[in-house]
Amino acid sequence: MLSPMATRKRHILAMGGGGFLMEPQNPAMDDYALSLTRVRTPRVCFVSTASGDNPDAIERFYRSYPPGRARASHLALFRMETSRGKLADLIMDQDVIYVGGGNTANMLAVWRLHGIDRALRRAWKAGVVLAGVSAGMICWFQDGVTDSFGRPLHPLGDGLGFLPGSACPHYDGESDRRAIYHRLLGRGMVGGYAADDGCGLHFVDRRLHKVVASRDGAAGYRLKVVGGRVVEVKLPAQRL
Repeated sequence: MLSPMATRKRHILAMGGGGFLMEPQNPAMDDYALSLTRVRTPRVCFVSTASGDNPDAIERFYRSYPPGRARASHLALFRMETSRGKLADLIMDQDVIYVGGGNTANMLAVWRLHGIDRALRRAWKAGVVLAGVSAGMICWFQDGVTDSFGRPLHPLGDGLGFLPGSACPHYDGESDRRAIYHRLLGRGMVGGYAADDGCGLHFVDRRLHKVVASRDGAAGYRLKVVGGRVVEVKLPAQRL
């Protein structure tokens, strides 16, 4: 069950890069995610499926979310530390679900096998804040630019669709991201959003509400095809 003070709006914080996994000395983005709950000590569950439940990522999560900052837990599907029948309950009993980076396509396949996709949708509709970086950005959209299938980058094709459109993380962090996203859009990929490392796109009820940044210069971008041409609009970010 949600904490009594938790907001009932549907929040998703989609981060192009940053957070405790990329900026361990800069808590600004993670603090922003926690603030969306309006709970003094929120329950935060780290979902590390995309990295194959990498122990190092899980350890870094617990270091970043000590007692007093949050009531931290994690969901591991490769070692099945939670019984299958209780996975949905674990997800619903959170204020924030935080999805880490890695292989988005593999993550979604495992989620669908265990019904995590359905549990996340129920939690989101109930007001649990969904947040994530890289794979944890792409997954909420209909489509995205991913390295799940190796290089060159490919379209994901089958995101969860909680948010409309497509997504591209690491927009300034990897040199081929922008050109390939433009190319895929020109070939028919649905328009959407890109985010630099250190940039978070905050959606409320499926609409972009705010663009935030944990470092100077990080920005978001809105992209669409108009008259056969890709149009990119920079979305200035509020520095946290």
